[in-house]
Amino acid sequence: MSGHSKWSTIKRKKGAADAKRGKIFSRISKDITLAAKNGGGDPDMNPKLRTVLLKARAENMPTDNIERAVKKGTGELPGVTYEELVYEGYATAGVAVVVEVTTDNKNRAASEVRSTFSKNGGNLAGANAVAFNFNRLGQFIISKEKTDEEKLMEIVLEAGAEDIKTEEEYFEVLAPISEYDSVSQALSDAAIEPDSSELAYLPENATPVTDENAAKQVMRLIDALDDLDDVQNVFHNAEIPQDLLPEE
Repeated sequence: MSGHSKWSTIKRKKGAADAKRGKIFSRISKDITLAAKNGGGDPDMNPKLRTVLLKARAENMPTDNIERAVKKGTGELPGVTYEELVYEGYATAGVAVVVEVTTDNKNRAASEVRSTFSKNGGNLAGANAVAFNFNRLGQFIISKEKTDEEKLMEIVLEAGAEDIKTEEEYFEVLAPISEYDSVSQALSDAAIEPDSSELAYLPENATPVTDENAAKQVMRLIDALDDLDDVQNVFHNAEIPQDLLPEE
């Protein structure tokens, strides 16, 4: 379910990718700055930074932007202080939602997330209200046109991945958090660029949403949260039939 949901989201957003390019760069810049702050500015000595830089280059992020974000993290350039936060809540139909935020203003972020839940038929919940229903894993989504199963399996399992799932159009590779960076590096060394790679909250159990209006409201909330400047990622456990999803 997790891979299917992610693949649907990737395909649905491809058309809007250019319009959201600035948002994508902003998210990656924050990740670079935090990685450099926590582990130094040398990617050879900082696996987290190395992984984020791979993502930045995959998105064709300008080199100047990358270097500036690194220097902000190491203190060579002045910059804001970011906090990483996780918010949890519910969408329509009891769908569980986990929101990852990176912000320089915790009060603003909390207010915007709370308001977005409220305006879109959901409600913000307390810590661990829904997160216990999710597993934290490294997730890589790779379209089948980029590699074959045998080659991919050899690469990722040797690098520490714990599972590879084969779907109609893509592969989903799952790895423990501790092995995320090594799997990411192994894919890069093999010139295989994932369509998506992240430390994800993957639901243990899905919540089926079969009512069309409910499905639309769930997706409106997910998209509205995703559009917030401070939001890095939105995860949920909704299982929505393909014909009820917005057109790609």
